Amino acid sequence: MVKKDKPKYKQIIDAAVVVIAENGYHQAQVSKIAKQAGVADGTIYLYFKNKEDILISVFEEKMAVFVEKLEQILVRDIPAVDKLGLMIESHFSLLASDLHLAIVTQLELRQSNTEIRMKINGVLRGYLLLLDKILVKGMEDGEFDEKMDIRLARQMVFGTMDETITTWVMNDHKYDLVELAPKVHRLLMKGIRA
Repeated sequence: MVKKDKPKYKQIIDAAVVVIAENGYHQAQVSKIAKQAGVADGTIYLYFKNKEDILISVFEEKMAVFVEKLEQILVRDIPAVDKLGLMIESHFSLLASDLHLAIVTQLELRQSNTEIRMKINGVLRGYLLLLDKILVKGMEDGEFDEKMDIRLARQMVFGTMDETITTWVMNDHKYDLVELAPKVHRLLMKGIRA
């Protein structure tokens, strides 16, 4: 396998997002991804084992951006309440700015087989652990309910974000997703504030 830091690797990842979003995962042939990326079909196999490997790599690469943004928020010297609001806004902004990625993450990844979903859940775990840091800090600082169940709070926060984005995707992006971020934040705060 060729190194992932090569320009063609990124081209293929970006092309895969477009092809999967426009055709659906099951109809997204490697040849279509290669054509979208402007590379020969065989070039794909220098970087990826198969289509499943492409899908998992897409999620790893794109999730890394979400993690990086959240890490930048975590180091800021602001209350946990504000960090959570910025996380929601950042998450919504990243997907609102890339409609193809929103379709892939909200619809296509969920239609993959169990093995792929397990690998994707492993990648998502790192992001959710960062969310836990916000929740724990908020509890320690008295901003959030000190008796709050972290796992349940994480599911509530991420689940609300996820469902809001999925509904936006299913409604063909007819409204501004980023404008919903403060509203989602406000509703969530009613459930976890101390």
